[in-house]
Amino acid sequence: MLELAGATTRNGREQTGRTAPRAVLFFISVAALAAAAVAGGCNADQRPGAAGPTDQLTLVTESGRHPITLEIADTEEKKRLGLMFRTELKDGHGMLFPYDRPQEITMWMRNTYISLDMIFIGADGVVVRVARNTEPMSEAIISSDLPALGVLELKAGAADHYKITAGSRVEHPHFAGSTAP
Repeated sequence: MLELAGATTRNGREQTGRTAPRAVLFFISVAALAAAAVAGGCNADQRPGAAGPTDQLTLVTESGRHPITLEIADTEEKKRLGLMFRTELKDGHGMLFPYDRPQEITMWMRNTYISLDMIFIGADGVVVRVARNTEPMSEAIISSDLPALGVLELKAGAADHYKITAGSRVEHPHFAGSTAP
């Protein structure tokens, strides 16, 4: 390096007190921000519709009593988002969609990447219909066919695993006549 009146030359180029070009500093800053977002700011619980507080219910089927950890879709926004955009759902976990009054409930799989089993539950906690292995991303309507007070969504295959059929029971405070776990 040659020093000439306050400037240095490197490989024949004059540098004027900067240690790195601005573009390099900009890219380093962007990379650091992106790494921070991936490492700490974008975990699974911050997705739209992702888990909030959890609850529990008990499935009572011919194979026994099965506790399920729940996310509750207790607002219109949570019901609208449901399990959309999720790429996994753990065994023994699900989402409960409670309604204020018994009614025919219709669901679909728009923007839902994983196959689900939908358990439609009457006001008395008795299962009125099971829709197994729903098709991801489908906009086909899936109906309770009968009045229901809620829907439990589980990972596809759970209904067979737990032997859930119409007539099985769900114990949760939302369903009158059911016993809380």
